[in-house]
Amino acid sequence: MENSEIIKIIATVLALAVAIIGHEIMHGYMAYRYGDTTAKDAKRLSINPLVHIDPVGTIVIPAVLFFSGAPFLFGWAKPVPINIREVIKNAGYRGAINVSLAGIYYNAALALFASILLKYMDLGAISSYFELFITYFILQSLIYNVVLGIFNLYPVPPLDGSHALTYFAAWNGWDAIVKFYASIERYGMVILILFIATPASQYFFAPIRYIVNFLAP
Repeated sequence: MENSEIIKIIATVLALAVAIIGHEIMHGYMAYRYGDTTAKDAKRLSINPLVHIDPVGTIVIPAVLFFSGAPFLFGWAKPVPINIREVIKNAGYRGAINVSLAGIYYNAALALFASILLKYMDLGAISSYFELFITYFILQSLIYNVVLGIFNLYPVPPLDGSHALTYFAAWNGWDAIVKFYASIERYGMVILILFIATPASQYFFAPIRYIVNFLAP
């Protein structure tokens, strides 16, 4: 394997790790701002990646996707523990919604920052392995933060979008929606697999492709 390919792999893995680990940390940090110390007490606000690794989501799934030649990697970190009742007590359902969407806020900010950097970089003048690493890391950061941000925004359990929508419904007294999500929560992973592994996936991932193409130089 050429050195340039090794550098690209390392940059890709690091970009994915920053995206998924930072996503989880932000849930805990936002909850901490609203008075819930659960994540802090469990030492899960640390940037040490070892405390956030999920054997399946952080290692197995990305490895399987990589060696199977998938067009992009995907994964998740170990969920940060949160006492959402404490958040609601201190900040109401608005706080609960912000905690649910905190990881998406983080991914969106990184994707936009990476897009801005790429627009001001001369991508045709890479003259060293270091410049290749930096360029590829920023490009992959844009892609994976868009993937994680948009994917988690979908209102399908157990994704963040479903939690935010449930709290928004509870805030407005839409009990039917709250009960609906409670009834399908156990089937969430099955629903996601159906979206991803069937022809419906082309529509499921279409917004991700559109936004990546819009933000990429």
